[in-house]
Amino acid sequence: MSSPPHTPRTPRTPDVLVVGGGIVGLVTAWRAAQRGLATALVDPEPGGGAARVAAGMLAAVTELHYGEETLLALNLASARRYPAFAAELAELTGRDLGYRRCGTLAVALDADDRAHLRDLHALQQRSGLESEWLSGRECRRLEPMLAPGVRGGLRVDGDHQIDPRRLARALVAACAHAGVVFHRVWAERLTVGRGDRATGVVTADGTALEAGQVVLAGGSLSGRLTGVPEAVLPPVRPVKGQVLRLTMPRAHGPLLNRTVRAVVRGNHVYLVPRENGELVVGATSEELGWDTTVTAGGVYALLRDAHELVPGITELPLTETRAGLRPGSPDNAPLLGPTGLDGLLLATGHYRNGVLLTPVTGDVMAHALTTGELPEEGRPFTPRRFGGAPALPPLPRLPEHSA
Repeated sequence: MSSPPHTPRTPRTPDVLVVGGGIVGLVTAWRAAQRGLATALVDPEPGGGAARVAAGMLAAVTELHYGEETLLALNLASARRYPAFAAELAELTGRDLGYRRCGTLAVALDADDRAHLRDLHALQQRSGLESEWLSGRECRRLEPMLAPGVRGGLRVDGDHQIDPRRLARALVAACAHAGVVFHRVWAERLTVGRGDRATGVVTADGTALEAGQVVLAGGSLSGRLTGVPEAVLPPVRPVKGQVLRLTMPRAHGPLLNRTVRAVVRGNHVYLVPRENGELVVGATSEELGWDTTVTAGGVYALLRDAHELVPGITELPLTETRAGLRPGSPDNAPLLGPTGLDGLLLATGHYRNGVLLTPVTGDVMAHALTTGELPEEGRPFTPRRFGGAPALPPLPRLPEHSA
């Protein structure tokens, strides 16, 4: 196990250097600083990254997939912490995070989808989760704007939502409040000192930043930091997601009251209504490397599938289209904690659960940074569960929204 540094350090040499300023890097830095560790973070634009694109569904129950029962435990642990986490962050920063306990309605549009939802409901029940099966008529009673063809659905009141952009801004403010030092530049290379220990990074402007421990939290770019030995290089790949934002008219009330999601012609689609009148529609899932282009086909597919769920959506103004990169891992679960290289820890690979796992990630990483060990809930997600990372294709340029 890696051990926390015990050598007294000057104020210029932090105990912890976090590489990556997305929500995972920010919450790690914030919680580390709260534990009394002198903390710095290197990222050209803290608060950017995948949070700009994420819808912010806190859907531990409806995100359940077969074979991911271990990940479910971590998702549930983080979901339980969210109310207190959001309240603490909002009180500290004075910012509204857009946190809502509105629930989720997962619906089926044909017989095959209905059978799939029935199977999911059975899995949820076997896993001790709370969800309620509804008829199509009961679904439309909850959400009158749903299409008449809805055949049934699952009501999950325990799923919530948050606005990831507001969350990211609040975490930047919380880090500043806790004394985290920001280096607004790219980290280009990990430095490894005597005794094969990570000692810091060299930035794009040639500055050498030293630290007692380094946390690599670079999202989909985590496997691209040069200088990381191949044996501990995180096996993280980019998974493209295109998302739309529309505006719901306030005069006639909300189009939807809760998150609605479904599988339409084999494509997963969700609609997340915000209290400010925004409606987020997503998301595609594309294995296209580092491409972050918004395509006509992606926009069309999302609007087509959303229209099948809620026909009135086509009358709404389309205010934004955006694409981002999720950090996928071989088992779709995060890599948390110490690696085989002394002094280097990982906080990456959260894939589609980065926003949901923010509270528990901060707690797990703070524990690892102060004790050198993972707490019980983090142990199944040690980076050591994987061997050396496979070689990735060359990176032509740094994606705009992948910090």
